[in-house]
Amino acid sequence: MTDTIHIVGGGLAGSEAAWQAAEAGRQVVLHEMRPVRATDAHQTDRLAELVCSNSLRSDDAMNNAVGLLHEEMRRAGSLVLRAADAHRLPAGGALAVDRHGFSDAVTKAIAGHPGIAILREEVAGLPPEDRGPTVIATGPLTSPALAEAVRTLTKDDGLAFFDAIAPIVHKESIDFDTCWMQSRYDKGDGADYVNCPMDKEQYETFIAALLAGEKTDFKEWETSTPYFEGCLPIEVMAARGAETLRFGPMKPVGLCDARTGRRPYAVVQLRQDNALGTLWNMVGFQTKLKHGEQTRIFRMIPGLQNASFARLGGLHRNTFINSPRLLDGQLRLKARPDLRFAGQITGVEGYVESAAIGLLAGRFAAGLDTPPPPTTAFGALLAHITGGADAKTFQPMNVNFGLFPELKGARGKDRKRAMAERALADLAAWLNASQERAA
Repeated sequence: MTDTIHIVGGGLAGSEAAWQAAEAGRQVVLHEMRPVRATDAHQTDRLAELVCSNSLRSDDAMNNAVGLLHEEMRRAGSLVLRAADAHRLPAGGALAVDRHGFSDAVTKAIAGHPGIAILREEVAGLPPEDRGPTVIATGPLTSPALAEAVRTLTKDDGLAFFDAIAPIVHKESIDFDTCWMQSRYDKGDGADYVNCPMDKEQYETFIAALLAGEKTDFKEWETSTPYFEGCLPIEVMAARGAETLRFGPMKPVGLCDARTGRRPYAVVQLRQDNALGTLWNMVGFQTKLKHGEQTRIFRMIPGLQNASFARLGGLHRNTFINSPRLLDGQLRLKARPDLRFAGQITGVEGYVESAAIGLLAGRFAAGLDTPPPPTTAFGALLAHITGGADAKTFQPMNVNFGLFPELKGARGKDRKRAMAERALADLAAWLNASQERAA
């Protein structure tokens, strides 16, 4: 038995777990298979690479559960939030980051920590039980050999869903005679998004093109894999009804084209994707359209008729375990308590949620903490995946106030703020108790 903690996977969860364990004084070995073995979604060998959106979503700690999770992570010394804050981009009330600056910052911090060693190698199976504590944070793109080892141990066929990536456009190719800059309801700086307007005829023609466009074919073993509802491909949403997109990512509410004085019938928004402001992400436009079809169809959007794409959309298969059945309240595998799981593979959805579970796994592995109170965002999310969810119908979940215990007497607009204030007070007590145990 060794006191060294092994972390498998250098994504957001694995990087955060390694940082937390090392900051608690433990020696850590972080195993990352890139660039020895590539994945279908990553483009670099950096740690904590963002492969989909560059947004960590709302940063409003008092009115949004993910914003509250941001704040809890900051107060717990999160490396991911420190890097995100340092490389923040304009995005209204959201926390969006320069993806390259962000991953560079995480990589340099991990590489420079005296308590962390990085091994660039594929972990093709489960470690021996006498090796000591191990955190598996391989995310949705777990290598086939390791995934098979986990399935064999847990006697579980696993669950899976598809995750789709949105295209990125070069700003210089956007037609600003047609588009304008504005945030919905003028939030943030009031002009954080590029808006491409559509009238009724343009919208209906666009929807028809999405439905008729040629899509990526699934492999035979993938045909029964469900999508995650929070990241549906744009054409899948369109197939649910002609108005679905107009009440979803293409909703025009809170926007007004100052040149016409009118709200458009529908709108496509683009969000800044890098610090230089040269790349812009098509918000909500995850897709499984073939690349040639994406170029043709997305150039039908007013203002994007000459669009140059830095990255086209894509589709990859995400896998996650049945955590309510397989894990205990400290993220330990019940069949082998020396193994912990963290990040998206546990069935949380989203960058922030993945990093938060990594943070908890790292602290647990270091012997630093008991589980956080369920009244906190940390605790609510942890409780959901380790027992609060129904194992028979378990699906990936974002953090939301529906996971928190009810607060008596809190109603209407005051409810979320009251729950957030309770969470931060309970978090402070939990962190103080952790510091006392460490001392």
